[in-house]
Amino acid sequence: MIDVLEKIDKLRKERKWSVYKLADEAGITQSTLANMFTRKTQPSIKTLEQICYAFKISLAEFFAEKEDEKNSIEKINLINSYNKLSDRDKEIINMLIKKMIE
Repeated sequence: MIDVLEKIDKLRKERKWSVYKLADEAGITQSTLANMFTRKTQPSIKTLEQICYAFKISLAEFFAEKEDEKNSIEKINLINSYNKLSDRDKEIINMLIKKMIE
C-alpha cells in the first residue's frame, strides 16, 4: 500500500521543490502542508488533487505502481510538450511517427 505523505515528499524532492514551492504551486497554505507532515495526517482528496495538479499528474498516476509511474510521467511530459507545438509542427511530428512505425 502506498504511503501518501512519503509519495508527496518523494515527488517534491524529485522536482527540487521546497515545501513552500509545493504549497504555492498547489494553491494551499504552507501551514496546511507542513501540518500534514508533522502530524502525519493524510490530505483530503481535494488537497491531494491540488497537489497532483501542481505535479501535473492525475490521482490515478499518483497511485500507480512504481513501474507504471515512470512511464506515466514520461507520457505526460511528452503530451505537454506536444501541446505546446504549433499545428504545423504537430502535423510534422504525426507524419514522422507514422513513418517510424511503418
